[in-house]
Amino acid sequence: MEVKTAFLNGELNEEIYMQQPDGFVIEGQEGKVCKLLKSLYGLRQAPKQWHEKFNTTLTSIGFVVNEADKCVYYRHGGG
Repeated sequence: MEVKTAFLNGELNEEIYMQQPDGFVIEGQEGKVCKLLKSLYGLRQAPKQWHEKFNTTLTSIGFVVNEADKCVYYRHGGG
């Protein structure tokens, strides 16, 4: 399955701050930082946060995690 913006969909479980992006710094507030509300590409936590959301979603609709390979899900029956 291809999810084009997968790493942008993870929920953050901790407070993460970043420098203000170029072009978004308000004059006189150069020393302020931004608090991330969602995951970003390049964030070390992004792959783990995406997998946790993906896992929660699939298991909530009846899929089961394969114990031999945690990236494989299956579901019996249901057509």
